[in-house]
Formats: sequence, C-alpha cells, structure tokens
Amino acid sequence: MQSGPSSTDSRSGPAETGAGAVFRLRKVCKVYRMGEAEIHALRDVDLDLFPGEFVVLLGASGSGKSTLLNILGGLDRPTSGAVHYRDHDLTAASAAELTRFRREHVGFVFQFYNLVPSLTARENTVLVTEDADSPMDAGEALALVDMSERRDHYPAQLSGGEQQRVAIARAVAKRPEVLLCDEPTGALDYPTGKRVLAVLQRVNQELGTTTVVITHNAAIAALADRVIRISSGRIVDIQRNARKLTPEDIAW
Repeated sequence: MQSGPSSTDSRSGPAETGAGAVFRLRKVCKVYRMGEAEIHALRDVDLDLFPGEFVVLLGASGSGKSTLLNILGGLDRPTSGAVHYRDHDLTAASAAELTRFRREHVGFVFQFYNLVPSLTARENTVLVTEDADSPMDAGEALALVDMSERRDHYPAQLSGGEQQRVAIARAVAKRPEVLLCDEPTGALDYPTGKRVLAVLQRVNQELGTTTVVITHNAAIAALADRVIRISSGRIVDIQRNARKLTPEDIAW
C-alpha cells in the first residue's frame, strides 16, 4: 500500500478544531445467538467519529466491520454498551426513532447498488428526497457524481460503476450528515473502483459529510483521515494519515 506518513491517534484533523463528536460509542458489544452457540461480533468497542472525517474501517471478512456499520446507521442495536449520535441516545431509541434517525441523518452505500430497475437514474435519486427537509436537487446530486448525461437511463442500461455512482447520488441527495459505505468497490473492477472512490472523496470534501467506508482492501486506507483496524470484533489499532492520497495515487 502506498500512503503518506501515519501516526497512531484516536482523532483526526477535523477533531483538532474542537468540534464535538458526531458519534460516541462506549463499551459496545454485539452477540448473536445461534442455537446454543454465541457469536461475539463486537467486543467492548470505544470509538468517536468527528464531523467531516473520512474514516476507513479496515478488517478481514468476519472481523465485525459490517456489524459496527449497522449499529452506527441504526440498522442494528448493540447487545450492551452505549451509542450516541450527537445528543441522541441511539441505544434507548424506539424503532420509530431509529427510522427517523436514518431518514434524516444517514446515507447508505452498499456493495450492491439496490437501484429500482423500473426507474431512471434521476427517478432513483429523487426517491430519497421526498421526506427530506432540505434535499439536493436530483440533477445536482447526479452532477456531483458525474452522471448528468446518464440521468434518463435505467439501471440495466448502466455499467456497474455507473450504477454505484447513482447509488451514491441517491444517498447524498437528502444531504445526510453521515455517509456509511459497506464495501462500495467490492463488486467493481480496479479502474471503476478507483473512480467510485474518487466520487466518495469528492462528496466528503465538497459537502463536508462524515464518511465511513468499510473494506478489506488495505490500499484504500491511504485515502482516509483515520484508519480504524478491526479484528475479531475489537478495535486493534487507530492511525491518522498525516497526508491523504487520492485514488489516482493508490494501487492494489
């Protein structure tokens, strides 16, 4: 992996301005029960995430990355511990409150694009803006991901990378404070994956959206403000990149 100098640190550039944490996780554990067996997906996770950060959660398959992302996004609850989003206690929130949290504050990008096949790129993007307080115009969101010329095309008429860029436009069109990305390049080839990463970096820089990308690809870590390594459900290392690279600078 090519990267700039790194140092071990629990906070990154945006945190050094004194801004408060967007997320605060304390002693978070997640246990899944399968018959008599218990699977410990997360073990005593302490983590702060700060406004405007680009964070990479790095770990092997089964390390707990997706479980942590799902808890951050209000898609799952911890078995024990505390999760706060600003002044909201997500562990005490009702199902309806978690739905509202996701709708108002979080955008999701997954490995598979989940576009509605019968809707155009523009129509897919409009979907998430209907309940948003101050949404971005769908055309503006598609321009941000360089998909203006394909706005009237259906998913079947788009390449995998183009579909993923539409999925990103859909996620950011409601102007979320947080963008959570689960292996966003996992289904893409090398050049297409780098282009999608460039889009995510652009969204983070231009909109100031706190962006969390989970991946098993160590090369992507060089793009981040902070790199959080997870193994067997535990955070085993947090590093701050002294110099962030662009997708054009990395290789895998």
